[in-house]
Amino acid sequence: MSDPTQNQWKTLDRDLGRFGQIELATQFVAKPIVGIGIALVFLIMAGLFAALVFWQQPPFLIIVAAAIFGAYMALNIGANDVANNMGPAVGANALTMGGAILIAAVAESAGALLAGGDVVSTISKGIIDPAGVAETEIFIWAMMAALISSAMWVNLATYVGAPVSTTHSVVGGVMGAGIAAAGFGAVNWATMSKIAASWVISPVLGGVVAALFLAFIKVKIIYQEDKIAAARRWVPVLIGIMAAAFASYLALKGLKRIYKIDLGLALSIGAGIGLLLYFVSRPLINRQSQGLENRNKSLKILFNVPLIFSAALLSFAHGANDVANAVGPLAAIVHALEFDGAATKVAIPLWVMIIGAFGISFGLFLFGPKLIRMVGSQITKLNAMRAYCVALSAAITVIVASWLGLPVSSTHIAVGAVFGVGFYREYEVKRRTQKMAKLTQSGTLAPEERKRRKLVRRSHFMTIIAAWVITVPAAALLSAVIFLVLNAIFV
Repeated sequence: MSDPTQNQWKTLDRDLGRFGQIELATQFVAKPIVGIGIALVFLIMAGLFAALVFWQQPPFLIIVAAAIFGAYMALNIGANDVANNMGPAVGANALTMGGAILIAAVAESAGALLAGGDVVSTISKGIIDPAGVAETEIFIWAMMAALISSAMWVNLATYVGAPVSTTHSVVGGVMGAGIAAAGFGAVNWATMSKIAASWVISPVLGGVVAALFLAFIKVKIIYQEDKIAAARRWVPVLIGIMAAAFASYLALKGLKRIYKIDLGLALSIGAGIGLLLYFVSRPLINRQSQGLENRNKSLKILFNVPLIFSAALLSFAHGANDVANAVGPLAAIVHALEFDGAATKVAIPLWVMIIGAFGISFGLFLFGPKLIRMVGSQITKLNAMRAYCVALSAAITVIVASWLGLPVSSTHIAVGAVFGVGFYREYEVKRRTQKMAKLTQSGTLAPEERKRRKLVRRSHFMTIIAAWVITVPAAALLSAVIFLVLNAIFV
């Protein structure tokens, strides 16, 4: 006869298991809702913050609305743009998702608050002439439309899993609102042509530089008979190059609030710091490489720490430069209301910068993992060495582009670098396979097998390229429609 007590325990365990499954299902369903709820609370807090600052001024409701939309844009920048900095490190398993989000949130906020530009072109690098939108009210609604449309477009891109340039989104929004407000003559088409050129220049430069560094690492380290000895010789050199590139980048882009530095001085600063880091890292790499096996997996250990630092520095520089995409139109609206007129350049108030900095961090924390995973692991397989090449390419490409006077997108550079690494690996595998086939006199692979061996996901490639191409016109069209609606309601 069975024990009644034992049967009761079995029944209880079964019931508890059902409850546990229900709890897991509830958590899974509620997770997106919690994120949206926290985001809404942040938007409300941003509005209340603006209201506290301007509550004594008559147009404070407009500023409150602009602050909410600026916070919304900042959330979307954090959800989309920051993935480009942290994705490679996470994909290479140098950082956990939680660690990457924490480092990026701190670095982005620090970059925005400490090194964010105090002066920003309110109309995104001279896309439209403020004189063409002479009426203050028209200018305000044009900037509001640009802010709303760019935020909505980046939100849509994040939803479909496409990393897009937030700068291009803002540019498209400003252009569309400017055309709707003052006609095609208000747009500086020479500037627009340069921005259109960056669609091609940025990813190609990023991909080529990343592929060249990966080829260098393979030839000088991976393919050497004594890999560890080669790593001791060349890894400090690569760390020095990384330090020089990031020091030049931060001096050129991140210190503009303190002192305006030209390219020559920035490169000199970078060279000095690069040499310093080279000599400092040599004994550290020698000590770290002691006892490592002579295989590729051991080499990854030597690149983990430099990769983490490079990701943090990229996030700092991103926060310093791209926070203006979130709060630039907001600052323009505040300036127009305070001084009753539009201006080419305006100072960004501290409270506006705070909204942008915290918005980027909250967006990254709440919605960033999706794009981080996509950039880090779904385009192509990354390890520490490949991810290091991506990060190094991002910094060097910006320096080269600044020297040449070319407009580039940090998003396009980073994603292009990921594609460059993947396509180079495809080329190398194909070349080695053909060489082996000639030596063994074997036949060529079947088309199905060649397709299976592709190392870059073509579906992601086409989705991202399509998103890049239509970002400016889509944001412009959306902005024009929003402006016409706002103008019809409030003017």
